[in-house]
Amino acid sequence: MDAQMQFEIDFGNLMAFNPHHTFPSLPSSREDLVKECLEKGTELVQAIAQKLFNLPSTEDVDGPLVKLPPPTTRLPREKPLPKPKPPTKWEVFAKARGIKNRKKDKVEYDEQSGTWKRRYGYDRANDEENIPIIEAKMTDEPGEDPFAKRRTDKKNRVEKQEKNRQQNLKQAAKVGALPSHVQLAATALPITGTPAAPKKVTKDELGNVAGIAASATASGGKFDKKLPGEKPAQHKGKYRKFLPVVEGKGLGSQEREQTEKVLNKLISKNSHEIFNVDKAVNMYNVKKEKKRKYQKDKSSPTSSKLKPKTKPYKKGSSSSKKGSSFSNKGSSYSKKGSSSSNKGASKKGKAK
Repeated sequence: MDAQMQFEIDFGNLMAFNPHHTFPSLPSSREDLVKECLEKGTELVQAIAQKLFNLPSTEDVDGPLVKLPPPTTRLPREKPLPKPKPPTKWEVFAKARGIKNRKKDKVEYDEQSGTWKRRYGYDRANDEENIPIIEAKMTDEPGEDPFAKRRTDKKNRVEKQEKNRQQNLKQAAKVGALPSHVQLAATALPITGTPAAPKKVTKDELGNVAGIAASATASGGKFDKKLPGEKPAQHKGKYRKFLPVVEGKGLGSQEREQTEKVLNKLISKNSHEIFNVDKAVNMYNVKKEKKRKYQKDKSSPTSSKLKPKTKPYKKGSSSSKKGSSFSNKGSSYSKKGSSSSNKGASKKGKAK
């Protein structure tokens, strides 16, 4: 308890400090130093927790709540103070003319509906787009659409406002006081018109760029003029090696050995498919049987005449079958005619 009374506790920052503790100048080992730091840190955390539970608290659904007093210790900032933002063009102009900003109400009276509506945003008061009739003025040009002119004027105002916003960001970027919501985007993609931060190029990167530029020609930079002190471009990759065509000793016999090696590998893998004896015998027997049948049909013409000549018909309409029967009748008619002519020829021969 006496040790805890020596601690200086700041509840505002939830921080505790022991001013009487000192570490040895030459610790025995790093492990002993880490162990001692953990022990002393545990004691400080326990002192803070004990003091917190002694403070007055209020009950809540999530548990007891304690209101912390304001901090007493001024801690250093993690990051430097932000630079002051430069004034915009309007702020400079307003300051020179003595114009002061007046805070407007968020609600405005709408003359059309006779009610109070919001000044800006959706369903705002006195919205120009909801006005059905526009009164003509003496300065209006004849034949001009007032609604189209109003849309064009609004578009020009929006573009002008965006241009002014970009100019203000450029001025802030020069000073180094960009807003927090734009700072990250500006580091990756700088605002148009502002010079990007110069990047230091290393010697290797310059050499790579020079090598790419030198080898960009059709010859790969072989016939280009070299600058004084310029090294030849390095060939990144492997060169393709071709074996000599003429056989001989050494490399001359490698092509033949390589070819034989590939053939032996293929033959050893597919040796069972190179020559199949059963398949060859079956093919020979089939060919022999076909040849025997062909010779048998050729040697006996009478048997072939006695067989009815039938042609395979395709599946189709009945008209095709009728046409085929008509052609058969015609063929039989021609045969009768040929037989009659033969009879006539025999009678003439007898008369002679």
